[in-house]
Amino acid sequence: MEIRSVGIVGAGQMGNGIAHVFAMAGYDVLLNDVNPEMLGKAIATIDKNMERQVSRGKLAAEEKAAAMARIKTTAVLADLGPLDLVIEAATEKEAIKNAIFDGLLPHLAPQTILTSNTSSISITRLASRTDRPEKFMGFHFMNPVPVMQLVELIRGIATDKETYDTLLAVVGKLGKTAASAEDFPAFIVNRILMPMINEAVYTLYEGVGSVKSIDESLKLGANHPMGPLELADFIGLDTCLAIMNVLHDGLGDTKYRPCPLLSKYVEAGWLGRKTQRGFYDYRGEVPVPTR
Repeated sequence: MEIRSVGIVGAGQMGNGIAHVFAMAGYDVLLNDVNPEMLGKAIATIDKNMERQVSRGKLAAEEKAAAMARIKTTAVLADLGPLDLVIEAATEKEAIKNAIFDGLLPHLAPQTILTSNTSSISITRLASRTDRPEKFMGFHFMNPVPVMQLVELIRGIATDKETYDTLLAVVGKLGKTAASAEDFPAFIVNRILMPMINEAVYTLYEGVGSVKSIDESLKLGANHPMGPLELADFIGLDTCLAIMNVLHDGLGDTKYRPCPLLSKYVEAGWLGRKTQRGFYDYRGEVPVPTR
């Protein structure tokens, strides 16, 4: 199956990044969100990010104009029904994702491939609630989408070969690299990354090191481009906690128990960059550690 049109549910950080790369690759994109204000912010963000590419000589001005023209928005979920591919990019909560799929299913064309950008939730379980488990896959982009090269492809137990091959070709057209992951909690990247971040939070919680010393140790001692706590703030502490809960519940191993300090930050609404406070306070000119 050839994909020409793509619908994206969720206009947040991941959704607008996915819309950006699909439009750049020549696809017609319909971006959906229940909040019209989010759609306006998403278009502004995409325009700003593409303009940055133009200023750096990575994109011609006419290419940017053509890509922006390929992106349309809608607050009506049913409008995505006739499209070739739909990507759910909502928050990492299974109930919300299921509600989106329930709302989409009555309107989807028979040939539409349905995917989720989930970073941890079972693809087989999500697919089982739909009318097309053979045409359902995990399509996990990394953040920030326009910059990161990897896309995880996760097949559920019922996903057919045609669906997988179609999405593999799409990843190639996007100029990205696919990694095939089995359908186990958190797949590959977050199965490895999130326990490391959680351990960094435990290291802070137990007083082994401060925010600054933990991040500098990993940047200078392990050559990581970002420290684990800085990275957690970038991802969103609520997302980190959600993934750790999926790992803990799905695998039943105490080594995946979320750190109580991570839970406390989320309860306080200190979710990282998106709320201006997390392990760092971003309200000033320079981020300041909060512990």
